[in-house]
Amino acid sequence: MRKFLLASMLIAVSLTQVGCVVPIYSSSRDDRTRQLIFQSESMRHIPKIWERIWGLDMPDVATPYRTHGGVI
Repeated sequence: MRKFLLASMLIAVSLTQVGCVVPIYSSSRDDRTRQLIFQSESMRHIPKIWERIWGLDMPDVATPYRTHGGVI
């Protein structure tokens, strides 16, 4: 019983340390390079998308002085 328990624990630990069963990238060198380039390009655009979402790329319209806002 103890051998079975140790063997099952060893298998469980080794399965969690192996990684993904299905590879993420292609085994072909050219295809894998193309996939990595495409992935890095999409990651490179994240800060610009973030600025566009929060409106940080727009000019500041706040005035440096107080305005009355009403009709004088």
